[in-house]
This record gives sequence, C-alpha cells and structure tokens, in this order.
Amino acid sequence: MAPVLPPCPHLPAPRAGLDWRALHAYRDLDRGPEFYFGCLEYGHALWQRGFAARAILCLDRAFAAELRGDEPVLSEWPLPYGATAWMIARAPAGVFIGNPRVHFQHYADRMNEPRRDQRRWRAWACWALTLVVRPEFPGDPAHRVDEPALVEIAAQLRAHGLPGEAEVWQATLRDAPAMRPA
Repeated sequence: MAPVLPPCPHLPAPRAGLDWRALHAYRDLDRGPEFYFGCLEYGHALWQRGFAARAILCLDRAFAAELRGDEPVLSEWPLPYGATAWMIARAPAGVFIGNPRVHFQHYADRMNEPRRDQRRWRAWACWALTLVVRPEFPGDPAHRVDEPALVEIAAQLRAHGLPGEAEVWQATLRDAPAMRPA
C-alpha cells in the first residue's frame, strides 16, 4: 500500500506489513528498548497510512517504555518529542487527529503507575509542544486543571525523566515553530 502521508523524519522507516501484532507481541514481555523501537516503527506505519491519532497514541506508548537512558536505541531514536510535534503540526485537514491539546491535558491529569511522575510530565511536555505547533486547538474548559509553565515542565523532566531528556524536549520546543507547514 502506498503511503497516504509523508514519512516523518524523526522516526525509523517502518517495515512493510506492520500491524497491531507488532506491539501485541509485547503484552507479556519486557517493555524495554525493543518495545520502544516497535512503538516508534508501528507509530510511523500508522502515520503513513493516514491514522494520525492512532500514530500519536502509539508514540504515547513509546514514552511509557521502561528505559534507563543508556540504551543504544535512544542514540539513534531519542524520545519522540520531535516526532510528536511534527505529526501534530503536519496532520492535514481531513485526517483525524482529535484534539491533541485536550488529549495530553487529560492524559497528564489522569496518569497512573508505573512511573507516574515521569509519564505525567512527558504528557505535559507534549501538551506544551501542541500549544506551539497547533495553537488553534482549544483546551477543555470543563477540565479544571492547573496548566504548568514551561520552566516547571523542564524542572520536572529533569527530576523524573531520563538523563538529558529535558534538553531534548527544550530543543524540540525551540524547533517546533519551524515544523508547521508553510
């Protein structure tokens, strides 16, 4: 099948024929580096097939992988802040993406274990990226939650994230305006 959407430069090229079984294989296994790479690869396959919202959910799963920060896969494929921002920025009209701003706001506010704080602040980091690349997405006025400042997100990523994660997110935040199509 020919790709519907262009490849994301922040993700590995997906193998042909990837489907739900790519991640289902990890249901009873370690969700470490191989799971992380599988989420990136399958998320990219979903994106290219035109399933933007599902692709972003797959990147959510990549953020939930159990990583220490020294895994070789992270050298080539850092945490998918860039991919998340790029997809949100590049989702064309007519391709369902939902409202990522509301998604990340709710996701951060309702996070559970494992690694609740780490995953919560990653969701807030993606929320902040959404504000930059798609400022037209409204927040959820019925969902009363204190939205954090960028400085707080960075501090919490330093406290709960992988070594250097806050800097990866901040670099993406700086580059995010350029991700919007011209």
